[in-house]
Amino acid sequence: MSRIRNFCIIAHIDHGKSTLSDRLIQATGTVADRDMQAQLLDSMDIERERGITIKMQAVRMEYKAKDGESYILNLIDTPGHVDFSYEVSRSLAACEGALLIIDAAQGIEAQTMANYYLALEHDLEIIPVVNKVDLPSAEPQRVLDEINQVLGIPPEDCFLCSAKTGLGIPDVLEGIVQNVPEPRNEPSDEVRALIYDAHYDDYRGVISYVRVTNGALKKGQKIKMMATGLQFEISELGFFTPKMTPSDSIPEGSVGYVISGIKTLEDSRVGDTITDAKYSAKVPLEGYAEAKPMVFSGVYSVDTELFKELGDALEKLKLNDASLQFETESSQALGFGYRCGFLGLLHMEIIEERIQREFGIDIVLTAPNVTYVLTKSNGEVIQLENPNQFPDVTQIEKIEEPMMGVSIIAPSEYFGVIMELIQEGRGMYQKAEMLDSNRQMLTFRLPLNELITGFFDRLKSRTRGYASLDYWLDGYQESKLVKVDLMINGEGVDALSFISHKDKAESMGRRFALKLKEIIPQQMFEVPIQGMIGGKVICRETIRALRKNVTAKCYGGDISRKRKLLEKQKAGKKKMKQIGSVSVPKEAFLSILKVDD
Repeated sequence: MSRIRNFCIIAHIDHGKSTLSDRLIQATGTVADRDMQAQLLDSMDIERERGITIKMQAVRMEYKAKDGESYILNLIDTPGHVDFSYEVSRSLAACEGALLIIDAAQGIEAQTMANYYLALEHDLEIIPVVNKVDLPSAEPQRVLDEINQVLGIPPEDCFLCSAKTGLGIPDVLEGIVQNVPEPRNEPSDEVRALIYDAHYDDYRGVISYVRVTNGALKKGQKIKMMATGLQFEISELGFFTPKMTPSDSIPEGSVGYVISGIKTLEDSRVGDTITDAKYSAKVPLEGYAEAKPMVFSGVYSVDTELFKELGDALEKLKLNDASLQFETESSQALGFGYRCGFLGLLHMEIIEERIQREFGIDIVLTAPNVTYVLTKSNGEVIQLENPNQFPDVTQIEKIEEPMMGVSIIAPSEYFGVIMELIQEGRGMYQKAEMLDSNRQMLTFRLPLNELITGFFDRLKSRTRGYASLDYWLDGYQESKLVKVDLMINGEGVDALSFISHKDKAESMGRRFALKLKEIIPQQMFEVPIQGMIGGKVICRETIRALRKNVTAKCYGGDISRKRKLLEKQKAGKKKMKQIGSVSVPKEAFLSILKVDD
C-alpha cells in the first residue's frame, strides 16, 4: 500500500490535462514510443475531433523514484467542461491526490476554482501545476502570485512545467510520489471495492471499473453486489495500461477493471460496492449522490420503426454515463420516443452524436426545457418536465423555476457588457471580487431556462472569448411562466409547445411561427399559424393559398362566364377550408427542431 499513489488531474477546459497525461505516460515508459499518440487517453473519436475529454479514463504507471523505490501510480484523467463535473466528482472519490493544472498565460479560471473546492471537499492533497510555461504569452510569476492570493497556496509548493515539450515533468512525478498520501483504508478483513464507472462490451457484457479499498479481488472469485445481492464469478480482471491488461488479482488500494458476465445495467450500478460472496462485508462503501438532470428534451428516431433500437442504445449509453436519464413518451407528430434528462446542452449534443455514430440511428431532439415546480390550487405539487403536462391556468397556484448560481471570471473592461447580458437574461447581480489588478470574479443568480438558450455563446462573443463561466443549482424561485401552444389551421401541435417567461413569450412564439411559415408547403386554401397562451392569440402568420387559374380556358366572350368560374372556385375553397386538414410533413418538424436558436 505504501508504494501506491492514486491521483487525478483536474483543470479548466483547455489548460492541458490530456497532454500532461500523455507526458506522464511517456515519462514512465508505460507505452512504447511507437504506440504513443496525442490525447492517448481520449479513446472516443468524438473526443479527438472536438479536442475535449468527455469520459474519465484510468491508467496504471510504474515509476522508479529518485530514492530508488518503485511506485505504482494510478492516474485518472478527467473532463474539464462544466457539463461533466459529475464525472470529475466520481473520479475524485477514487483518489487521494489531485494535480490542479493552471495555464501560465490565462491564470485561474472559473472551472479551476470549482474543481479546487470540489477536491477540498473530498479531502484530497492538491498539487498545483502551472502548465504551458513555454508559451510566448506565459507569465508564470503572475500566475504563482495569483495562486497564492486566490487559493492560498505558496509559490514554493507549485510546479512549473510544459506538457507539450516535457519540461518539468520529472519534477511533477517526484512531487506526486512525495506529496500524494498512500491509499486510505479502514483496517478490515472484508473485501470491498467501489464501482466508479462501467462500459458495455457486445461480447463480454458489462465491464466494471473498480477501486479496491479493502482486501483483494482475484480471478475466479465469487462476488456479490451489495445493492442488489446478486452473485457473479470473476472471469477476468486487470489494470489499465492504458489498454485493459489482464492480471490474477487487483490488490488493496489499486484501481482496475472486473468482467464477470454481467448482462444488464441494473446488475452493475455505478457507486455500488463489490464484496466476497461467502464472506460478505457488513457495510457498503459510500457511493455517489445521484446526478440531477438540468435539461430535458424529447428524443425521437427519424425512422419510427427504430423505436426499440433507440431504447437499447440509450440503455448502453446510460451504463457508460450514469447521469443520463430517460423514459418513454409519445407525440402526435413524431410518434413514440423518449424523454431524456441531460446535465447541460453540451451533454445533450454529445449523446445525440454518440447515438448517431455508435448505433447508426438518425434522431431528432425537441426544444430543450427545464424542470419547473408547479403548485396546484388544491395544494398538489408536481415536477413539470414536459410542456404537455402543463395544467389549465385556473388550477395553478404558483410556478417556480430553477435558478443557477453563476460565476464569471473576466477582465474588468468587460464588466459593463456582462451586466447588460445578465439583465437581458433576467439575472440578479450578487457580488464582484478582484482576483488581480485586471480580472474580476462576478457572481449572479440566473434562471436556468435563460442559461440553456445560448447564454454561453453570447457571453463568449461579447467578451471576445476572455470570460470563463461556472454554474451550480441555487434553489427555485417563483416566476410568471406561461405555456405557448402553436396552432396550425386551428389544430395544436404538441411537439412544438414550449414554456416561457410571460415577457418573452410573444417574441419566441413569433419566431417559431415565422419559421413554420417558411417550412410548411402551401395548400389550396389559406392556412393560419397562431401562437396561443390559453385561449388568447399572441401572434399570427398566414400561409397564402395556392391559386389555380380557372379562367385560363376562356378566350374572350362574356365576363359573367369568368366571374361564374371564380365564384365557384371561391365556394370550393371555403368548403375545402371547413373540412380540409393540413398534413405537416415530418421534414418540417425535423428542420424546425434542428434550429439551433
